[in-house]
Amino acid sequence: MTENKGFERKILMTGGAGFIGSNVLRLMVRKYPQYQFVNLDKLDVCACPGNLGDVSHLPNYKFVKGSILSPDLVGYLLANEGIDTIFHFAAQTHVDNSFGNPLTFTENNVMGTHVLLEAARAHRLKLFIHVSTDEVYGPSDETCTETKTVLNPTNPYAATKMAAEALVKSYAASFNIPVIITRGNNVFGPGQYPEKLIPKFVCRLIKGMTCCIHGTGKNVRNFLYVDDVATAFDLIFHKGEVGGVYNIGTSFCRSTSEVASDLLEIMGLQDQADGLIEHVEDRKYNDHRYTIDTTRLEKLGWKPATPWKQGLRQTAQWYKENMDSWPSVDKALTPHPTFKEDPEPVDLNRRFT
Repeated sequence: MTENKGFERKILMTGGAGFIGSNVLRLMVRKYPQYQFVNLDKLDVCACPGNLGDVSHLPNYKFVKGSILSPDLVGYLLANEGIDTIFHFAAQTHVDNSFGNPLTFTENNVMGTHVLLEAARAHRLKLFIHVSTDEVYGPSDETCTETKTVLNPTNPYAATKMAAEALVKSYAASFNIPVIITRGNNVFGPGQYPEKLIPKFVCRLIKGMTCCIHGTGKNVRNFLYVDDVATAFDLIFHKGEVGGVYNIGTSFCRSTSEVASDLLEIMGLQDQADGLIEHVEDRKYNDHRYTIDTTRLEKLGWKPATPWKQGLRQTAQWYKENMDSWPSVDKALTPHPTFKEDPEPVDLNRRFT
């Protein structure tokens, strides 16, 4: 096994070319030159390697293209790189897609997590940070806490994230793997693949298209700027309690219709609102809202620092300059890109070797 020569910690980040993972990497690679970071990412359609351009040349950063579904690759990296910590960001995350081909989500989110845990069982990790979602709580008008709220996922994506959490907890109990689980609100900011609500609206408006609002537009979500999420993971890594679960979020919420209105204002298009708002068919099931209690994280010293409209302005400006960062951006901007089944379904006869 490779020794940690010259580095205090050696950290594997899965999905580090994705939206949240890349922002966490950009913060921590620069902030902690005494740590070695290995980014394992298969570079699927949502990945944006350009997000890591300003750290990719640094000596404490290494990129490995590959899938978490490969036990041999994951095991090799843990052994050869002397990994002592895993940040597990890699996942299928777009809820709409989970209605089109939910087996893909089970494969990546559940089986992929299981592969990582098996590799962790064979090595002496100091910490396994599992990135989950507030959607595991299910719809609720009451504030959800990490320890008292019963998980009640209502869409295939959320169900796979809850299943992955169950595996993480079981490995902590059965094999004494030190774990921390996070559950986050909707995150937005520069560099997010435009299949998600805010970047989709921004990019469609830039192209002179409408904001395609699902259903009535009254569904409410809490939004958090990506820089604030990155600082949360930094703090959880250094001060979080092993075995703990941490909600990452904010009390600030907006309905889909309000998000569209705010973007029209920021982009100077409010006078054209009647022609730029379009209501389309809703997804098969759409939770009304999620509300989470972030007291436990705040006690570690964290609080969001980016005001809503400031974050929206920074996001809109980034897409004006970088919208073509993904070759398939036009496909992501269709009103219902995933209501039909994925053209590449999961091979049920696949063997994980």
